[in-house]
Amino acid sequence: MNIEYSIVKKADREQIISLYRQAGWWTNEDDTDTSFIDKITDRTFLFAVAADGNRIIGMGRAISDGISDAYIQDVTVLEEYRKQGIGSGIINLLVRTLKEKKIGWIGLISEPGAENFYNELGFKVMKGHTPYIYKGKEDTVD
Repeated sequence: MNIEYSIVKKADREQIISLYRQAGWWTNEDDTDTSFIDKITDRTFLFAVAADGNRIIGMGRAISDGISDAYIQDVTVLEEYRKQGIGSGIINLLVRTLKEKKIGWIGLISEPGAENFYNELGFKVMKGHTPYIYKGKEDTVD
């Protein structure tokens, strides 16, 4: 197996959708307009892929202002390629490239159960911080 890691601005849409789908981040309802996948790869600060020949087997991305902070997200590897260091290779490429660009603060939110994976790559829990997600609120009039 000869895995190649690279930062890209374009990637095969269907292969990226397959990765999202296998990770559980894509449902059949999402199939109506897939063109936004091209925008994700093009507009994300860093979009990394791992490929076995022409087959994209893993991905991850870093969202950043390009100056100070970056968030790593959407890291996934096809099931049959897991437990072979490919996810680590993707994270290492993203972190190395962010550091080369002088971005000093690199964060992520881990799915439950992935803590040891990220700890081994140098990530630590941000004590005293709580992640949030916006779920909307009703506008109120005082």
